[in-house]
Parts: sequence; structure tokens; C-alpha cells
Amino acid sequence: MRTPKDPGERVTLFPDGKFRWVFELNMLKNYSILFDLWKVFGITIGILVVFAFFMLLFSGNLDLDSIKGLGIGILITAGIMFVLSIVGYFFYAATSGWKYVVLFIMDDQQVIHQQMPKQVKKAHAIGALTILAGLISGRPGTIGTALLAQSRTSMTSNYDSVKKLIPQRGMNLIKVNETLEKNRVYVCDEDFDFVYQYLCTHCPNVKRK
Repeated sequence: MRTPKDPGERVTLFPDGKFRWVFELNMLKNYSILFDLWKVFGITIGILVVFAFFMLLFSGNLDLDSIKGLGIGILITAGIMFVLSIVGYFFYAATSGWKYVVLFIMDDQQVIHQQMPKQVKKAHAIGALTILAGLISGRPGTIGTALLAQSRTSMTSNYDSVKKLIPQRGMNLIKVNETLEKNRVYVCDEDFDFVYQYLCTHCPNVKRK
């Protein structure tokens, strides 16, 4: 594995056999989170359409006027949700300092997406990882555990459960999709191919896209 200039931003192999890196997403330039939000809203609206359609069908009120009314209602609902999603996204981005900072941990069994709380600055996270990288002996997992304890949310993808990997190089994003869970792995340009190939190699049931 390469020796990066900055062991926090670059994917780095640590003494415990795990790869770790910190990614700082600029929420004003990379809108992948907003796109995921729109996708969730789209699925929600689709479910509402199907539910409303069958309600009209079984009630015997399915006609042209009811379909037109349903369409107008759905369009209004979609418009409201679209506006609220944008407002909510930028409100969240502003309260987070326009950054989404994530610690990733990857080994031969799983990849962990560990969102850092907004009070943990990128420099602090990188500093902790640098100390961890410098441990040649002892118990390097101790510092890693302490760092994870400060984290707010996390998501773990076990490779055996992964069904699809979707690389989106322009967004520095690799979508790691299970049947019900959708993990998101962000990685810098220099290490994108390495991480993607590593995941492809270790996910036995993956369908590449």
C-alpha cells in the first residue's frame, strides 16, 4: 500500500490490518446527499400514488376526474416536498459548517461509514488517525475505539450482504447497496480505483454497475 503524504485524507493501512481514511464532503459542491434525499422522496411519492390508486379502485370511484384530482394532488405534494428538501438540505449543511466529515474503516469483512459529529473538526480526526498510524506495537485499536465513541452515526456493510456496487467517480462516491441498506463510501480521486477494486474483490454477491 502506498505511503500517503496525509494519512488522514488518503486511504491508509493501519497496524491492526484495517484501512482508514477521513473524507470531508463539501456540501456546496457535491450534492450526492441531496440526490439521495430526492430519491427517497420519489419512492415515497410513488408509494402514495399506488396506495391512492388502489383506494379509488376498490371504492369504485376510479374515473377520469378522480385520476385528474389525484394527479394534481401528487404534483402539489411533490412540489412541496421538493422545496422542503432543498430548504432542509441547506439548513443542515449550514449548521454543519457546509461540511460532511466521515471516517471510513475497511477490512476484508466489512466497510464502516462513521459520520463525525460537527464539533469534531477534520484536523482533529486526522490527528487521531496519524497517532494511530504511528503505533507499531501495543494496542492501536484503543485510540480507534475512542475516536468511534465520539461519532454520531454509523453504518456497516458486511460484504456477504452487498448486492451492488455503483461507482460515481465525479462525486467521489461508491454506492454499496444491500437489499434494504444503502451505504455510501466517499474516497479521494487518488484512491478511488483502489477502494472500488478492493470492494469488488471482497463482495462475492456483487452486481457491478
